[in-house]
Amino acid sequence: MTHRISMMKLIHLLLLMALVIMMPIIAQDEDTAAIQDEVKPVVQEEKAAVEDESEVVVVPDADSIPDLILRPGDIAPSWALMYAPAKFEFLKNWTVERSARLRKFKSQPNRHVVVVSFFATWCKPCMKELPLLQNLYQKYDGQRVKWFLVDITEATRTSPGFEDSPVAGPFLAKKGITMPILNDNRGVAKERYGAKTLPRLFVIDKFQTIRLTKKGFHEGEDFEGEISAIVDELLLEPVE
Repeated sequence: MTHRISMMKLIHLLLLMALVIMMPIIAQDEDTAAIQDEVKPVVQEEKAAVEDESEVVVVPDADSIPDLILRPGDIAPSWALMYAPAKFEFLKNWTVERSARLRKFKSQPNRHVVVVSFFATWCKPCMKELPLLQNLYQKYDGQRVKWFLVDITEATRTSPGFEDSPVAGPFLAKKGITMPILNDNRGVAKERYGAKTLPRLFVIDKFQTIRLTKKGFHEGEDFEGEISAIVDELLLEPVE
C-alpha cells in the first residue's frame, strides 16, 4: 500500500514537472498567436497599399525631378509644348493670372478652364484613364474648356527598358483617342509640375490657378463624375 502511494506521488510529481516545463512553450504559443493577430491587419493594410500603388507608375528618372508638390490654390506653371513640327501650344493662350492678359487676347480673348494629364505610352494606368478623359473631351466639345495630354514618352525613351515604347500619336489614334497631344520631349513640363509618377492630372481655372490634382488611377472611383463636377463649377465662375 505504501509503495502504491509512493508511486502515485511520483507520477503526480512527474506530471507537475512536465507542466512546469510546458508552461513557457504554451505561453510562447499564445504570444505568437497574439502577435500574428496583430500582424495580420498590418499585412493586409500593406497589401492594400501595394494594390493601390499598382495604379501608379514611377517615372524612370524620378530622382532627377524636383520634389515639387503642386496643390489646389497654387498658380499652374506655364509651358510651351510642341503639338506638330515647329508648332507650339501655350498655357497662356487659354488661362493667365487675374491681372494679366491672355497671350493672344485680341484674336482669342476668352479665358478657358484647362485640364492637363501627363502620360506615357508605357504607362498602363494611363491607358485606363485615357478613355475616360476622351469621354469628357467629347462631352465638353464646343465649351470653354481645353483638354491636353502631355506626352513624356520621348523624354523617357533613353531609359533602360523603355527604348521600344510606342510613339504616342499613332498608338493613341488606334485606341480612338482624339484629344490634343502635347509633346514634352525634354521633360521640362513634367519637372515644372513635379510629375514623378503617372498618370498625373491637373484641373486649372480661368485664372491659371490649380483647382484639382489627381495622382494615379483608381479602379471603382467615379472619375468622370469628379472631373465633370469641378469643370462645371469652373465654367460658371465669372471672369470679371
